[in-house]
Amino acid sequence: MPIAPTAQGMDYHVDIVMCIDATASMYPVLAEVKNNALTFHQKFVAEMEAKNKKVQQLRIKVIAFRDFAEDSEPIKESDFFILGDSQGNQTEEFNSFVNSIEAVGGGDLPENSLEALALAIKSDWVKTGSVRRHIVLMFTDAEALELGTNATAPNYPANMPANMAELRELWESQEMEARAKRLLVYAPDCTPWNTMVEWSNTFHQASKAGTGLPDVEMETCIHLLVQSI
Repeated sequence: MPIAPTAQGMDYHVDIVMCIDATASMYPVLAEVKNNALTFHQKFVAEMEAKNKKVQQLRIKVIAFRDFAEDSEPIKESDFFILGDSQGNQTEEFNSFVNSIEAVGGGDLPENSLEALALAIKSDWVKTGSVRRHIVLMFTDAEALELGTNATAPNYPANMPANMAELRELWESQEMEARAKRLLVYAPDCTPWNTMVEWSNTFHQASKAGTGLPDVEMETCIHLLVQSI
């Protein structure tokens, strides 16, 4: 039986994919980033409701990434977890997955973060609800390796974009619903991160090496997203 729309006539089904840098350089701040990941959905839903936007269904997926040339587990990818929905509640499983992420490996900067972003875009996004939102969050304190770097590594994922132009094409393609997609990049103020604001529905919040995502900045990020929805 379908879920009834809210009083405002909007039935929001929201998917969030979090790409989290789990390399050794993140060790001093990963605990803070993980804590923000664990509480992000609560603060997001609260701000949505403050704007009279009722989230009927919320799912979150996590992609922790490192370096394909240096690490035996360069990508740790979860399924979508349903959080606080009438269909179930997998908050415990979500918390357990996030808490299992450790800051190790990665070799020298930069990292294979763009492959994680491509995997996020290719997620199995929600198709139900009168209003859908497909949100990708990128958390990193490092520059990004060019796409295709370490492509000969045995665990490099198949069908990756060959360059930034192809990654942008993937973002702008029908892989994600045009009106639903949002990308928030919390990353250093350098290329390619600061050029992604040219992409549709994309926001960049500058991060600094050795810092996490302070509450005030996370609230700014959430505000940007909710205002865009």
